[in-house]
Amino acid sequence: MKIMNIVFLFVMSFSLFFFVGCVEAIDYQAETYESAIVIDARITNEEKQQIILLSRVHRFGDENPNPETSAAVQIIGGNTVYVFEEIEGGVYASITPFKALPGVSYKLEITTNDGRLYVSSPTSLTTVAQIDNLYAERVTNDDGVNGMSIYIDSSDPLGESKYYRYEYEETYKIIAPSWVPEDLVLIDVNTCELLLTTRSQEERVCYKTEMSTAINLMNTSSLTEDRVVKHPIRFINSNDFILSHRYSILVRQFIESEEAYTYFETLNDISSEGSIFSQNQPGFFRGNVFSENDSSEKVVGFFSVSSVTSRRIYFNYEDFYPNEAIPSLPYNCVPRESQQYAPSGACGPLVTRLFFNRATYVYGASIDNTGVTRGPFFVVNRRCGDCTALGSNIVPNFWID
Repeated sequence: MKIMNIVFLFVMSFSLFFFVGCVEAIDYQAETYESAIVIDARITNEEKQQIILLSRVHRFGDENPNPETSAAVQIIGGNTVYVFEEIEGGVYASITPFKALPGVSYKLEITTNDGRLYVSSPTSLTTVAQIDNLYAERVTNDDGVNGMSIYIDSSDPLGESKYYRYEYEETYKIIAPSWVPEDLVLIDVNTCELLLTTRSQEERVCYKTEMSTAINLMNTSSLTEDRVVKHPIRFINSNDFILSHRYSILVRQFIESEEAYTYFETLNDISSEGSIFSQNQPGFFRGNVFSENDSSEKVVGFFSVSSVTSRRIYFNYEDFYPNEAIPSLPYNCVPRESQQYAPSGACGPLVTRLFFNRATYVYGASIDNTGVTRGPFFVVNRRCGDCTALGSNIVPNFWID
């Protein structure tokens, strides 16, 4: 599985501030801060290195998550113990690849660096439901906005799935609209010397991959059939530049247990309630991981064993918007002349912009017979002329044009 997006972990960490009150508004002072471990643990039926994320809630106003480091992490499944090692702060990967198997009960055990033991309830793999269809349609949403909507259809003829959760990974092609093969390079920041040369790497076509952050759930338990029909995964405004060229989305469908589904549903409800300063503060709700040292200790998070299936689609902007202008980048891409020297003779704004990698060359420069590069120099915002400011110039191994 992909590592759970850090934004989602932040929501889980931050949610503790929602949980601890009941009627009165919380006084957000330092003395209200209560440390609690945050556990994001999920294994699936995919053969791979499984990943577990550990952190601690942090004080309101702190900018960075607080990883839980140097913990001993293992999962016990049947007669097998799967040991995890820390590969970076708070990120633990199984030493050997494995997958969850049907009929096996799995239990998570975490021992922190200070000797505290956390253990999950026994959990088994859920049933598998195949994705019947993943497709895109041009629509106008309820807010009157035109764009592309991604939908999924799924079904379980045995009626055993019922509790669905979706994540996506989207990748889109970026073509720099102001790209030219020449590059203007700052040679010496002291003398303001510049050199007009040929670009040394691919900077016209790039790719950007982004992960979903919202909790997307579907429950068929009240329906006559265990069937998901036209469930919305993603809506993209038609003016969004990520649609400008070629777009791809990989959707992953997880079948959750009823307990896991209820946990994520409650978490989703709380995280979308609005202001954290609301007078209506719900109480803390537990997951399925508990402290063995102190039964009253608050533990945030859940250990799930989920089956997963996935499907990917591609489409081009012109497939749905033929003969229409492609969406432009949300930046000013009009070339402007920038001065190499200030009136005082010191280096001008062009040198500063090149030094901080904020601009790329478009046209105007020439090289005289002494080999000196001279202006005028017309440049644009780097994001308009160098796609690596927005993405990677390495073509993804799954990409199909």
